[in-house]
Amino acid sequence: MQYFALLISEEKERTPDEGAAEMAAYQSFHTKAAAAIRGGDALAPGAAAVRITGGPDAPAITDGPFAEGAEVAGGYYVFEAENLDEALALARDIPAAKRGGVEVWPVVHSLEPSRKLTGNDWLALLLEPPASAHTPGTPEWDAVAAKHADFHTAAGDHVLGGAALHDPSTATTVRVRDGEVIVTDGPYVEGAEVATGVYLLSAGDRDEAVKLASLIPASTVLVRQLAGIGGL
Repeated sequence: MQYFALLISEEKERTPDEGAAEMAAYQSFHTKAAAAIRGGDALAPGAAAVRITGGPDAPAITDGPFAEGAEVAGGYYVFEAENLDEALALARDIPAAKRGGVEVWPVVHSLEPSRKLTGNDWLALLLEPPASAHTPGTPEWDAVAAKHADFHTAAGDHVLGGAALHDPSTATTVRVRDGEVIVTDGPYVEGAEVATGVYLLSAGDRDEAVKLASLIPASTVLVRQLAGIGGL
């Protein structure tokens, strides 16, 4: 089964030595978890993010940066794991778990990237209020899935990959503090918007990425450029 891991932490400036140490930590993690990693990348700084609300019928676009000092998504992984316990064991070794947290979500279904991703590609994170995050197999889920099928048709080859996630009751957050692994049920921030899916998009520039993302049937879409350093 596949699991989506969203890396969340506070963005801050790092010295060259700190940056090199963090890169080495991730390279070590990649080596250790290589057999389970199916995809992933870091995200470009949140200051360049775009938040789209209102849905395709009336999209409202807000440019970053957002709240100063806020903890934001800094990257993601897709894991292949036998069960949740195995996925959580992988998540606790991700360096971001030590200074923020890692949300782990079981994937309903995924679309494998059609090519190797680069720093010219984009991630669109789909967010909904918890009450609007539907359960697979329900009429509400099926209705939204039909809208996503329409988006796929409209976006065509611009959709490189993606994943639909199970509802918030299945999410688990992993933190590591002073060597202790802390596992809690639910998303990283309770009561906030929750992730329901993700798209990986090909776009010529930021404007095209925003135009594509504004067609996605979701209450909120957060658009972030990939850093292109996943090496996956």
